Amino acid sequence: MKKIFLYILAGSLCFSACKKDDDVETFVEPEDIAVRNTYDDQAIQKFLDENYLDTQGNIKAFSSTDTADDNYKKLSELNPVKLPSGVIYIVRATAQPDPGATIGTNTLIKTMMKASYYLATETDGKGVFGATLSGTILNTINGTGSPVTDPQFYYVKKQTLTAATTDDAKKRTYYEIEGLQEGLQHFKGFQNMADGDPYNLQGVIIVPSRAAFARDSHFNYTGYSLKNVSFVFNFQIYDARTRQTGEE
Repeated sequence: MKKIFLYILAGSLCFSACKKDDDVETFVEPEDIAVRNTYDDQAIQKFLDENYLDTQGNIKAFSSTDTADDNYKKLSELNPVKLPSGVIYIVRATAQPDPGATIGTNTLIKTMMKASYYLATETDGKGVFGATLSGTILNTINGTGSPVTDPQFYYVKKQTLTAATTDDAKKRTYYEIEGLQEGLQHFKGFQNMADGDPYNLQGVIIVPSRAAFARDSHFNYTGYSLKNVSFVFNFQIYDARTRQTGEE
C-alpha cells in the first residue's frame, strides 16, 4: 500500500511539473507595430534604470549583491536626450573633445565601439530586454582592442551597393542603422588619435527597432534576424573627417 501511494505521489508530481512546462508561453511578435514600439520604449527605460557608466564610460549593470556600484548614477540620471525618432543619446561631459570635429552625413569615423542588440519581449505586461535574442554585432573594446573605420552598419561603401545582386541589397538601409547615424550627429569626434591610445568612451546611443531595421530585410550581420531588435552603442570616436572620393 505504501508503494502504491508513493507511485501515485510521484505520478502527480510529474504531471504537475509537465503541466507547468507546457504552460510556459513562447513570445510571439505582435502584429501591431505600435505594440512593438511600446515594448521597445518600456524596455529601453528599464535598461536606463538598471545600468550605469563606469570610470571609462563602459555600460555596466547594477549588482544586487555588490555595493561597489552604489554611488554610480543610473543612465536615466545622466541627462539622456530622446529624439523624435525614439533614439536616445547620453553624452559624458568629461569625455568630449574640445573643440572636436563635427559628425555629418559624409563623415568618416574611426571608432572604438561595443554595438549590442536586444529583442524587447513582454513580461508581466511590460516590455523588457531578455535573453530571447541579444548579442553584439561589433565589440572592439572587449574584442580586438583596436578601433575600426566606418563599420558597415554606419556607412556602406558604394562598391558594395554596386556589386549587390538583389534590389534590397542595393539600398543603404539594408546595411546602415539610421538611428546610429542620427545619434552620432549630436557628438563630436576626436581627431588623429592613435589606434593604441587608451579609450575613454564618449557616451551611449540607444536605437529602438523603429529607427533601426524595423521589420525590413537587412544584411546578415549575425546569422540571426535583426528585425524588431533595438541597439545600444557605447563608443568613442578616435577620428572624424570628411570622407574623400576614394573612400566612398
